[in-house]
Amino acid sequence: MEWIENLNNAIYYLEEHLTDEIDYGQLGRIACCSAYHFQRMFTYLAGIPLSEYIRRRKMSLAAVDLQAGNVKIIDVAGKYGYSSPTAFNRAFQSVHGIAPSSVKSEGVSVKSFPPITFQITIKGVEELNYRIETKQAFRVVGVSVPLEKDIEKNFAVIPAKWQEISENGTLQRLVGMMDTPPMGVLGISTCNDTQPWRYYIAVATRQEKGAFEAYTVPAATWAIFSGSGTNQSIQELERQIVTQWLPTSGYEYGNAPDIEVYINPDPQNAQYEVWIPVRKR
Repeated sequence: MEWIENLNNAIYYLEEHLTDEIDYGQLGRIACCSAYHFQRMFTYLAGIPLSEYIRRRKMSLAAVDLQAGNVKIIDVAGKYGYSSPTAFNRAFQSVHGIAPSSVKSEGVSVKSFPPITFQITIKGVEELNYRIETKQAFRVVGVSVPLEKDIEKNFAVIPAKWQEISENGTLQRLVGMMDTPPMGVLGISTCNDTQPWRYYIAVATRQEKGAFEAYTVPAATWAIFSGSGTNQSIQELERQIVTQWLPTSGYEYGNAPDIEVYINPDPQNAQYEVWIPVRKR
């Protein structure tokens, strides 16, 4: 299928540039999506973050280089993008469990991580409730935080912001401003390849923004999935969307933000929707 072929072509590009600085944007373009969406797809499909996969592949090849002959550790470190020998030693030990200087000793074991290849396996899937809707642009008001290009680094940033606004009364003030659909507290990831990435916690409203930030969600077509449970279960729903629905849906990621709509934001009894921007393949 074209979708899987695009993902594998992105991996081929990555393999050819392991000794260069990896261009996440180019990976996304090859896979016909943004760098953000590529990282999400990779993590859900491969079971490890893209940054961790790249580190394992580099350290696997570095071990081969060190075993092959009379090469200096500092040269191998530089080859794989580590300007600091200390950083290279730390990365190498985290993967292989030994220092680079130990590799040349006879009988020392190192780990090999071969390149990944994606394929579709047909199996029984859990039921997913969704609808496709095309919506006009709408305005939201709220607060935001900048996001890192390596999305794994944001897993601490976003929950911390939710906790902060829950404790200082900001979330309650935003809920009071909500007056237009979608009716819920919104988590909006604005992660395209042309603007700085940000995560908004906001509501749709016609009211003045006051001290808050305003953002306009662009017109787009969305695949909207509903769910309930703890807030942690939304992560499982997003995994199911990427691994089970998207590959055979006839859609690919569109150029618009991802949106989480918390209809009932109670952490223990949440009702929510996940909005994925899509376009026909």
